[in-house]
Amino acid sequence: MENPLVSVIMPAFNAENFIEAAVNSVIVQTYSNWELFIIDDASTDTTISKAEKLAKQDFRIKILQNQNNFGTGISRNKGIKAAQGDFIAFLDADDQWKPGKLEIQLKMMQHQDVAVCFSSYLQIDENGNSRNEIIEALPVLTYQKLLKSNYLGNLTGIYNAKKLGKIYAPEIRKRQDWALWLEAVEKGGPAVGIQKCLAKYRVRKGSISGNKVEMLKYNFNIYHKFLGFSFPKSLGYMLVFLNEHFLVKPKQVKKI
Repeated sequence: MENPLVSVIMPAFNAENFIEAAVNSVIVQTYSNWELFIIDDASTDTTISKAEKLAKQDFRIKILQNQNNFGTGISRNKGIKAAQGDFIAFLDADDQWKPGKLEIQLKMMQHQDVAVCFSSYLQIDENGNSRNEIIEALPVLTYQKLLKSNYLGNLTGIYNAKKLGKIYAPEIRKRQDWALWLEAVEKGGPAVGIQKCLAKYRVRKGSISGNKVEMLKYNFNIYHKFLGFSFPKSLGYMLVFLNEHFLVKPKQVKKI
């Protein structure tokens, strides 16, 4: 594939303060053969009007709407279903890509025949200021390592849909991205991590990244309900997760 189409999936809910920056970070990509699906999840602010204005300016941008608020998982799946691309990538409406993101990943994936790829990313605050922290991607991410904790930043992830088929997220409110990447890596083999920082992740108040109790509950559901592990096995994996998340994973955070 010389010039494969990349489908970018962007769920959006009440993202009026961030969506223009997110969409513009796709528009300025050095790789231009992409389509962007913005899935509005019944926003009550000006998100949809801003998205529609952007779509009028670029034919590659397409709008899908939910009549009710269904959550990120269902919204992402709606975008995946509509996607026509050979590759599928994800970007939430409050995050941003760096200009060379798609080009760098596609070159590596095609050259090395890799099905799943991700990268390092910078953390920013609600106002878009750097938190002076980069989350470094592991060079290689196996299924067993990913099972211990989610090392794949969803905003940096891309998979080869032509090779793997479309992979959907379970229709749950939280941690559905982790479940999707578990399936992708199980099907496609280890994900390759690009060390270069290719995206900016916005840490927002009340996000699951900052809410430890919520995170534990949803993580248990991934093991027990999504993967079908027994209750004792799920508890065992939760102990592994706690060790990985609090003692091992912090080593991937680089202060700048």
